[in-house]
Amino acid sequence: MFLQQTTGGRGCDQAGHSGSHRRERLAINVSGMRYETQLRTLAQFPNSMLGDPRRRARYFDPLRNELFLDRNRACFDAILYFYQSGGRLRRPANIPLDIFMDELMFYELGEDIVSRFKEDEGFPKEEERPLPSNEIQRKLWMLFEHPESSSGARIIAIISVMVIVLSILIFCLETLPDFKKEVGNIMFCPSGNSSENMPPPPSIFSDPFFMVETLCICWFSFELIMRFSSAPSKIHFFKDVMNIIDFSAILPYFVTLGTELAKDDDSSPTTSLAIIRVIRLVRVFRIFKLSRHSKGLQILGQTLRASMRELGLLIFFLFIGVIIFSSAVYFAEADHHTTDFVSIPHGFWWAVVTMTTVGYGDMYPATVWGKMVGSMCAIAGVLTISLPVPVIVSNFSYFYHRETECEDQTEYNHVQTSLWEDEEPEGEETEDGDRYQDPEFYPTEGICNPLNGTLLGGLCTGQMAEYTGGNMYLREPLVTQV
Repeated sequence: MFLQQTTGGRGCDQAGHSGSHRRERLAINVSGMRYETQLRTLAQFPNSMLGDPRRRARYFDPLRNELFLDRNRACFDAILYFYQSGGRLRRPANIPLDIFMDELMFYELGEDIVSRFKEDEGFPKEEERPLPSNEIQRKLWMLFEHPESSSGARIIAIISVMVIVLSILIFCLETLPDFKKEVGNIMFCPSGNSSENMPPPPSIFSDPFFMVETLCICWFSFELIMRFSSAPSKIHFFKDVMNIIDFSAILPYFVTLGTELAKDDDSSPTTSLAIIRVIRLVRVFRIFKLSRHSKGLQILGQTLRASMRELGLLIFFLFIGVIIFSSAVYFAEADHHTTDFVSIPHGFWWAVVTMTTVGYGDMYPATVWGKMVGSMCAIAGVLTISLPVPVIVSNFSYFYHRETECEDQTEYNHVQTSLWEDEEPEGEETEDGDRYQDPEFYPTEGICNPLNGTLLGGLCTGQMAEYTGGNMYLREPLVTQV
């Protein structure tokens, strides 16, 4: 049993068109849901699968005189509206993005349409990165920038990952009490007496952690110089976020080295120590260098960048909630003599940890009204945080499937329902002894069968047919005259 759903073209037929052209319709069966639309509606986009007679012919069912597509019905509503509206593509609200993208790939709407749809969905454009024109530079660029290009590139990527892990391990181990050197533990005499008898502070050049750090920085610097020298565009090289991270990874070392070399007897050790501590904190960002070699971190970064609007809304909602509930809990606890909420700004921290359902317990309301405010704060926080989560998850799912899916669309080749699915190649002899002279035409036998001495009423009028070798071949076997 088929569900009948009839849809017209974008508008009514206008006067001046020929009668035969106005009555050309195409029946499309999508998983049991039957649609009808005018042929000229699909012809607006001849480069798409449904707009190209040759590409859509392989899905033709001659027994029912219709196209049969074993695809998603809800997605096809949007696809058909795309043809009827002249190019407006809108994703149904109940269809996940990755499923809708698979349907767009199947119907072959074109890269321009898909790119415009991605922009409407809030996804950033995929920039094409050119390769260097010089052969040596191109080999170096592929070697350091594309780990999957060769076995040598994979070896360099493995070495780079090992050096990054070693650098992060050293950064963590040197803070242990057993290895930590009290460089800043310098005693000063309050009376202004000199400390000539005090031993000089130990130098960082004798520190084994500094030696290992130097080896890591040598590799990072070599890697950065090789990529810069072979980059096809020096301007785009400095604009790349990954290159900025690479530069930030080696900067603390040279600042620390310069501070140590420039230190003299008249300089303040406290100032040097403060600078070193701030610079050492920047070293933790080396962990982001792993994203160059990790697809998972790249997918996470793309997801966060595509979800900036939703994350901005989340922060805005949290900001409003913090202001409201910190003010409410302050006035609710104002009469309590041992309250922790001495002011509204003091309640900001409590509102944040309550709305995020963390609840450290360092601050908590004690009165009945304060507990009611806290309960409403926790409920509002759960609702606020959960609102943008489905959009972010959908974005992650899209980028994950785009990364894992195969570029070749041969997965759709198994969907074949045409009568000529196993058609002989051009020029080869068929079972009837005839030869196809033009693969652009399809035999009409099986469609235009004699019925009581006549052809099926109005099905094959011969307007778009041609006789070849005694047989009729139809350029448009999917057009029905009604």
